[in-house]
Amino acid sequence: MAVVVDTGLTSRAVIGRFYRRLEEYAQAAWWTKLALHFASNQESETYRWLGMVPQVRQWVGGRRVRPLRSQGITIVNKTWEATIRVDADEQRRDKTGQIMVRINELARRVATHPNKLLTTLLLGGEAAACYDGQYFFDTDHSEGDSGTQSNSISAAATTPTTPTDREMYEAIVKGIAQIMAVTDDQGEPMNEAARQFLVMVPMPFLSSTLVALSGKVVDATTNPLASGEPFNVTWVANPRLAWTTKFAIFRTDGSTRPFIFQEELPVQVQVLAEGSELEVNENQHQYGVKAIHEAGYGFWQDACLVTFG
Repeated sequence: MAVVVDTGLTSRAVIGRFYRRLEEYAQAAWWTKLALHFASNQESETYRWLGMVPQVRQWVGGRRVRPLRSQGITIVNKTWEATIRVDADEQRRDKTGQIMVRINELARRVATHPNKLLTTLLLGGEAAACYDGQYFFDTDHSEGDSGTQSNSISAAATTPTTPTDREMYEAIVKGIAQIMAVTDDQGEPMNEAARQFLVMVPMPFLSSTLVALSGKVVDATTNPLASGEPFNVTWVANPRLAWTTKFAIFRTDGSTRPFIFQEELPVQVQVLAEGSELEVNENQHQYGVKAIHEAGYGFWQDACLVTFG
C-alpha cells in the first residue's frame, strides 16, 4: 500500500511565519523610537531617575560635592494574550493562504501593541503624574536648579482644528525650540545637542504636517525642515489619537526617552495542533500568544505637547 504524505500547512510552518512577521512589524513600529526598552524579572520595577551631574567648574578651594537627586516611578507588569482557532481541515487545505493572512494579522497586532500602550499614555499625559510628581505634559515642572519649565505650549491657528501649512510649520519649530530650551536640575541645557525629532499628529493634521515637513516651500517661504539640516524631523500620523487641536513632538536622538517599555516575558506562541486533544475532539487547531509587559512615563524633557488656539 502506498504511503500518503500530508503536505498541508503544519503548525511548525505557522509558528515560523508568525515570528518572521513579528520581527518585521516590530522593526517598523514607531514605539521603538520613543521608549527605553528594559528587561524585567519581577512583577514590578521601580526606576530611579538620578539628577544630572554638576557642571565642570574651576577648582577654587576644595571640591564642591553635590549629591545626586533621586526620584522614581514604579511600573507594574501586566499579562497580555491573543488567541485564534482554525479548522484543522481548513489549515491542511489552505491553498489560498487565508490562514497565513490571519497569522500575519496576529503578528501585526502583537508587534504594534506597545504603540497602543504609548498612545494611551499620550492621551492621559495632561492628567497623569510622571517621575517628578507633575503631570507628564505640564507647565510647571521644576527640579533642583532648573527653575519652572513647561512641556505643554500653545501655538497660533486661525482654526485650531485645521491649521494651515504655515501654522503647522511654525508650531513644529516652536515645539522643537521648547524642547531644546529645557534645563536639567543643575540649571544646564539638557537638549542642546538635539538634532532628531519626531512629530506625532492625529489624522486631521496629516496634510498640513506633510507640507510643513516635506514641502520645498511653505507659503512661498523656503522650508529649512525639508532639507534635514540642521534638524532631521520625521512624522507619524497616529489613528489612535483622539486629539482635535493638539499634536506632540519628541526628541529621538538622546540617551533618554519620553517613555519606558518594560518586558518581563517576550512574546511566546502556545499551540494546540497536530495530535492534541483539541484536534481529536473538536477538529480545531489553536494558536495563542502570551506576553508580560507594560509601558510608563520616562523623561518629560524629551516631549512637548502643542495645542492650537
